[in-house]
Amino acid sequence: MMRYAVRHLTLYEYGGDVAHSHHLLHLTPRDLDFQRNLKHSIALDPEPSSAVDGVDAFGNPITRLEYERSHDRLSVTAQMEVEVRPRPGGLPAGDSWESVRSRLSYRAEPMNAGDLEACWFRMQSSHVLIKRALGDYAEDCLVPARPLEEASEALMRKIRREFKYVPGSTTNRTPVTEVLKTRRGVCQDFAHLMIGCLRSSGLAARYVSGYIRTARIGGDELVGGDASHAWVSVYCPPAGWVDFDPTNDCRVGEDHVTVAWGRDFGDVSPLRGMIVGGGRHKLSVDVSVRPLEAAPT
Repeated sequence: MMRYAVRHLTLYEYGGDVAHSHHLLHLTPRDLDFQRNLKHSIALDPEPSSAVDGVDAFGNPITRLEYERSHDRLSVTAQMEVEVRPRPGGLPAGDSWESVRSRLSYRAEPMNAGDLEACWFRMQSSHVLIKRALGDYAEDCLVPARPLEEASEALMRKIRREFKYVPGSTTNRTPVTEVLKTRRGVCQDFAHLMIGCLRSSGLAARYVSGYIRTARIGGDELVGGDASHAWVSVYCPPAGWVDFDPTNDCRVGEDHVTVAWGRDFGDVSPLRGMIVGGGRHKLSVDVSVRPLEAAPT
């Protein structure tokens, strides 16, 4: 069991005055079976005209801000302390990928609640297209009768092996098909790619945003530390949702802090909004993930 202190600073410096703005924040970690949000605060400068906490369509905690007063900068600092516990392991091999694809396909009889929820994450979304080329890329991982967890792990390893992590090589608007072509990107791209491969094969996968510690105990470096991180959750009955990190070629566990999940990055961006005025702006983001003393078991 691990505890982390996370600090996430976002600073917008505008080229002119912003007369009015609305913002949506995904900066509050989820409470889950394997994770507890122990402390959390969001400091805002300037103070908003209104701030309303709520929950989005995927069950993620959100904060909505509105600014009715003129301002030329916006600083948002989220600080949290999170406890992360080990996830279940050593379970027997689950259903084959073909059987999962079949149960998620349209049929006349009613679906159970788990399958019905998974179908939200089976369709094309803004950042994840369903393309034949993506399905073809995963074909050698999705061999006949292979358990879906095993096939997903093979796809994760293939992406890590064949793609290069290159910060700055893409933006949040880079199509996943371009990433497949260039074989380079960052964690967001690799998550979208893996999701696209699985959805193009008739399976359900969701995008997870959060944080990852910079190094494991023992000194092994993890890619994506000290920044927002992203990975993939795959619907693998009967185990349910199983998380894979293609950037680091690992199952998600005590090294990861989960903030939110959705269909793709667009659903769970840490901070997005609409502004009136402001001109060009400069954005800077600083993230610190600091392990605290291990929590007692």
